[in-house]
Amino acid sequence: MRIETQAIVLALRPHGEHGAVVRVMTPDHGLQAAYVRGARGRRLRPVLLPGNQVEICLSARTESQLAQATVELVHSRGPLFQEPLPAAALDWASSLTASALPESQPYPRLYQALDGLIGAIEAAPSASGWGAALVRYELLLLAELGFGLDLAKCAVSGANDELVAVSPRSGRAVSAVEAEPYAGKLLKLPRFILEGGTASWPEILEGLQLTGHFLMRDLITDRSASVGEARSRVVERLRRAAGQA
Repeated sequence: MRIETQAIVLALRPHGEHGAVVRVMTPDHGLQAAYVRGARGRRLRPVLLPGNQVEICLSARTESQLAQATVELVHSRGPLFQEPLPAAALDWASSLTASALPESQPYPRLYQALDGLIGAIEAAPSASGWGAALVRYELLLLAELGFGLDLAKCAVSGANDELVAVSPRSGRAVSAVEAEPYAGKLLKLPRFILEGGTASWPEILEGLQLTGHFLMRDLITDRSASVGEARSRVVERLRRAAGQA
């Protein structure tokens, strides 16, 4: 097996004295894990930061063997780690992707969405400029793994207009009329999720509450505590940013 491709660095686990097992997201080969010699050394440590774009060459004698890899930096997102909120967002998006996806399964839409999300975090002057992209990425990941929400029409009436809420049990949309008797029991459905475009701070936080419910229920229940903690950090910092806006 030999793969040469661009990739996004997701996670690094120390292995041996100086090396590490690195997880990366690739456009055509999905999540890949490989041993990188000297990964914790002075030269490669800044190359293997989560979110970095790299050129990676993976090779293994058999498909079941852990690949060996060489890595070259294409674009560094290191400066983002100097700011608490972008750093928390990168940590969350990377750890979620690394822990949720099965290895070697192609998810080209997720790769493009993750690359777009990280690019938005890098380019936007404020988190309000990328908060909606984070919500959309979480929704796409849920969908790609078979836990997508059904937001096309109301679960009760079948109508496809005035959809304002989502059932926390079924993940199906509910219209304003049908949602009224269940106020406080349903999850809010922000308009930007259905219509696209930008989102206000309240809508971003509502979107994160919506996706967070299904992520924690369906994907992160048996994962390490650090994954859930990473999301808690980014949500809390977004709430603070919203309060200061």
